[in-house]
Amino acid sequence: MFLHKLVETLKVMKNKTIANFKYWLLALPALALIFSCNYSKPQLTPDEIGRVQHSVNKLTKDLTLDIMLKGPTAWLNYIQDTANFFMATDGQLAFKDHKSAVRFIQDSLEKNVSQIILSWKNMRIDPLTNSIASVGSDYSEAITDKSGKTDYYDGYFTATVVQVDEGWKFRNMHWSDKPAKK
Repeated sequence: MFLHKLVETLKVMKNKTIANFKYWLLALPALALIFSCNYSKPQLTPDEIGRVQHSVNKLTKDLTLDIMLKGPTAWLNYIQDTANFFMATDGQLAFKDHKSAVRFIQDSLEKNVSQIILSWKNMRIDPLTNSIASVGSDYSEAITDKSGKTDYYDGYFTATVVQVDEGWKFRNMHWSDKPAKK
C-alpha cells in the first residue's frame, strides 16, 4: 500500500514537472524578447532640453502678456485646436474639447470679463520630447468683470504643451485653486 502511494505520488510529480517545464519553455523566450528590447524613452541632450524649456517659458510669458493686453479671446491663440484638448478645474472637467473651450471663451468670458492679469511663480518645465513638455507652476490671477469688480485666484497649474506648426500650444490644462483662508 505504501509503495503504491509512493509510485502514484512520483507519477503526479513527474506530470507536474513536465507541465511546469512546458510552461517555462514557452515563457522564457517571451521574457527574453521583452527584456532584450530594452525600451527607454528617448533621451534629450542638454541643448535640446534648454531649447524646449526656453520655448515653453516664452509661451507662458507671451500668454500672460496677450491676455492682459488683448483680453480673454487671446486664450484661443494658445490652446491646441484639437478634439483631444481638455481642461479641468479643481478636479472637475471644465472643457471636454477645443470647441467647448472656444464656446465658453467667446460666449461667456469675452462678454463678461474686461481684463485678466495672470502671473506665474516657481515654473517647472519638463521636456518629455523635442515637441512635448509638461508644465507646472504656482499662479495668481486677477479677473476683472465689465462692471469693474475684480476677483483674485491663487493655486497650482499643470499642463501638457505640444509643438505644432503654429508653435507651442496647450494640449491640456488643470487649474487647482488654493482653498479660501479661514
